[in-house]
Amino acid sequence: MNPYERMSARLQGGPVDRPPNFDIFMTFAARRIGRPLRDYYLDYRALVDANRYVIENFDIDLVQAISDPYRETADFGAEIEFPEDDMPLSKIPLLKEPDDIKKLVRPHPATGKRMSDRLEAIRMFREQVGGEYPIMGWVEGALAEAVDLRNINNLMLDLVMRPEWVEELCEICTEVAIDFARAQIEAGADIIGLGDAVGSLVSPAMYRQFALPYEQRIFATVHEMGALARLHICGNTNKIVGDMVESGADIIDLDYMVDMGAAAAKFGDRVSFCGNFNPVSVMLDGTPEEAYAATLRCMEIGGPRAISAAGCEIPQDTPDENLRAQSHALADFGMRSPAR
Repeated sequence: MNPYERMSARLQGGPVDRPPNFDIFMTFAARRIGRPLRDYYLDYRALVDANRYVIENFDIDLVQAISDPYRETADFGAEIEFPEDDMPLSKIPLLKEPDDIKKLVRPHPATGKRMSDRLEAIRMFREQVGGEYPIMGWVEGALAEAVDLRNINNLMLDLVMRPEWVEELCEICTEVAIDFARAQIEAGADIIGLGDAVGSLVSPAMYRQFALPYEQRIFATVHEMGALARLHICGNTNKIVGDMVESGADIIDLDYMVDMGAAAAKFGDRVSFCGNFNPVSVMLDGTPEEAYAATLRCMEIGGPRAISAAGCEIPQDTPDENLRAQSHALADFGMRSPAR
């Protein structure tokens, strides 16, 4: 069973040799091939090489074009700094004042420098591992992109002081996300991941007003084009898990503070939950024995469609032994599972 077949069967709750491993890798992958992070963010070839290393050494079941949240933001025209070997920075928001929204020019995925770089990564993935490994593209959710353009402090005030303005901005961001998702699927992506981390920082009512409707529209387009949708919201999403299910996502990531067992018991017949052990205390700072046990527990409570992953990105200094312990746990779980 290859990774694509494994994913397809698991999403249907069918028999698999082992549950898929959908850990998110970014800085870890770059470190393992000895490339500075700047290369990983700006050169699709470094991103592809890093992903190839990860799937070949740690039994990961997908390649992923995720890198940082500023692809769309940079192509809107924001100034993004790329230190040689550190995370990118957006120090000055593109939308300093609400009236700046009138100056926004929608970027095009084929011509935007950073968006087109992601398309090149997906094309290379398709050439190298297409049909064997699922290929995951990525877009920013509308509310998350609004934060990137306006900055978190300003946007939080905007939600209260000028909600109609936020909706106008989210409309623009949704149109860009839909265009970007389409382009990535046309380039060869099988899955579109959508990051909307700010969704865990606002109230459930605000999530339903300012995030969910736009996620639904983006995922409707993804499904119309024959691809799968993965929703990633970091943080404590216990209060909005049911709303997240309504997004239309096929796969929903759960961070470590979310009750995966409760989510699976209530909604596991509708979606595949992905997660959800602590990426820091278990994967970065834990022992192989702890990583093994945490992986098994998540699969035991996650139901027959559950997919393995840490609650968020694998930290860059995670010991290789802990990732291999995760792989061993999944193999052992597959051997004993009645759904095998």
